[in-house]
Amino acid sequence: MRVVITGAAGFLGQKLARKLTEKKTLAGADGNQVAITELVLFDVVESPKPEAGGIAVEVMTGDMTQAATLDALFAKPVDSMFHLAAVVSSQAEEDYELGMRVNFDGTRGLLDACRKQGNMPRFVMPASVAVMGGDMPDVIQDDTAPTPTNSYGTEKAMCELLINDCSRRKFVDGRVVRLPTITVRPGKPNRAASSFASGVIREPMQGDTTVVPVPKDTELWVLSPRGAINTLIYTHELDAAKLGTSRIITPMGLTVTVGEMVEAMRRVAGDQPVNRISWKEDPAIMNIVCGWPGRWASTRAKTLGYEADESIDAIIQTFIDDDMVKS
Repeated sequence: MRVVITGAAGFLGQKLARKLTEKKTLAGADGNQVAITELVLFDVVESPKPEAGGIAVEVMTGDMTQAATLDALFAKPVDSMFHLAAVVSSQAEEDYELGMRVNFDGTRGLLDACRKQGNMPRFVMPASVAVMGGDMPDVIQDDTAPTPTNSYGTEKAMCELLINDCSRRKFVDGRVVRLPTITVRPGKPNRAASSFASGVIREPMQGDTTVVPVPKDTELWVLSPRGAINTLIYTHELDAAKLGTSRIITPMGLTVTVGEMVEAMRRVAGDQPVNRISWKEDPAIMNIVCGWPGRWASTRAKTLGYEADESIDAIIQTFIDDDMVKS
């Protein structure tokens, strides 16, 4: 089995690559487990190579919107693809052409390449809470129509529909999972509007100060990185017959306010990290994030067996165990 991860140099891509090399198998076209023989790590920059345990790992770089790059990526048939590559929310809002080219055109190019190779590979893509915005119900249901209020959310919603159609036409066996806001992300802050959702924990826990750009009562729907990886793999492994015509799944997450996140950190680590936090509202960030829904029913995901993190306290402990830089 040849498996491709796009966006493999990102933190989720690296974690997914490590998890797949540990798992060593994935569900094939008939649902039975098949050995992963090749793992292709693709991004615009070089991805770190995990210990592969006998799996052949190839690192590729390039622009996925270019024909020559797609030719190289699909020089041998792809059996499964985890499409994580994307321009993040704030950057997509600032640069419309870049966001459309990477987030939508890039996804369409990958789907076209899958169509042309003719073997109906499994195609897993994370979508986003950003597909919802504006006037929304108090709790987002599985059949609530997408109403994005920023370019990133619009691009992801367009990709959702495209993957549904490509699955209907049997070009791919597509699966879209609307991941909650991932926290706590390791590393440095990025240009995502939701970056503060990790920074409010990550920086104080590692001895640095941070400024939170939204009110304390801002609700977020969150999932740990460990939970996100488990969700992506679980989505890949689902029996296609259970998905039906809609390949879009709202997984399990936790609803929590930013203030509750801070208090959870106090319970886990004491007052010292909390004292490193200051608050200053940023209208640009609030305009994006405060329009995202914080409550999702995830009814379908429950019936399909998805799981959420136990609590926000458990998410913070997961960060300590998995990713915190310890002095």
